[in-house]
Amino acid sequence: MALRSLDNALPAKLERPKKTMKVATLHSELPLDSSLNNENTPPQPKASDPSAEYIASEDLQALSDPGAKIKVLWEELESKDWTKVCEALNDVRRLALHHSALLLPILENVMLIMVKSLKNPRSALCKTAIMTSTDIFHSFGHILLSASDETKAFDNLLLQLLLKASQDKRFVCEEAQKALDTMAQFTTPLPLLKKLQSCVNHVNLRVRAKAAVSISKCVSNMELEIIKEFGLGTLLQIAAELLNDRLPDAREAARSIINVIHSGFPKKDDTKENDDEEETSETWQSFCSSNLPPISAQSVAKLVSQ
Repeated sequence: MALRSLDNALPAKLERPKKTMKVATLHSELPLDSSLNNENTPPQPKASDPSAEYIASEDLQALSDPGAKIKVLWEELESKDWTKVCEALNDVRRLALHHSALLLPILENVMLIMVKSLKNPRSALCKTAIMTSTDIFHSFGHILLSASDETKAFDNLLLQLLLKASQDKRFVCEEAQKALDTMAQFTTPLPLLKKLQSCVNHVNLRVRAKAAVSISKCVSNMELEIIKEFGLGTLLQIAAELLNDRLPDAREAARSIINVIHSGFPKKDDTKENDDEEETSETWQSFCSSNLPPISAQSVAKLVSQ
């Protein structure tokens, strides 16, 4: 029987395919920069961000055409480009310092934009808004609280400044504290004291402490008659509550307020200059007892005798 050839028969010897060596080629069109990753080459300086340059108030010059700037100011403040908003806020500062009459009609709306900028996470924009607040307090402090504040622009601005003064970013915190100090110095004290009164009850203990410090500085600049108009008893109650606060800044501010009240207290009862200290002390203790709970009255009365 004849055998048929099998087409699928295995070859006598299997040959494995040869592996070809892959040679990596350098792209000549991409030249190697020898300065990269070279520890002996100094790093190139980064381009400075013009928006991060903070201009001191004394270096702000008057605008050449303030009328034209007022017409476009609102559009610039509403820009979505935060660097342009910074520039616009610096123009607000120039207007406040050199052309305050032009800025006054739109001041309340400008303050609303400032509050928005203070809430912005960009530190450069936030600090510029704080510096703007300082210049506005300096220029408009005497009339800032005389008009009706239907939009609560000042209340919101005050709260944001207290919050920024309480945060951990040092350069923002210090600038906010500077703005609060300027506010206490130039803003009409009696309405400001009423605004700060609600802030000492804030849930944030740092805000309470900053508000207490502002009250202390505000009271130190007030005439006795203005303090009486606010109410010596009311002010004493605020200080007594702060005296038990958790933060030392609040407690120190409370002591300062109590000393101011006590220093003007004899004049309140028309005590003669030759009255002995014992009579004055008894009158002070009686005043504390009539306005405070027994434990608080005892603590406050002893505080000034130390």
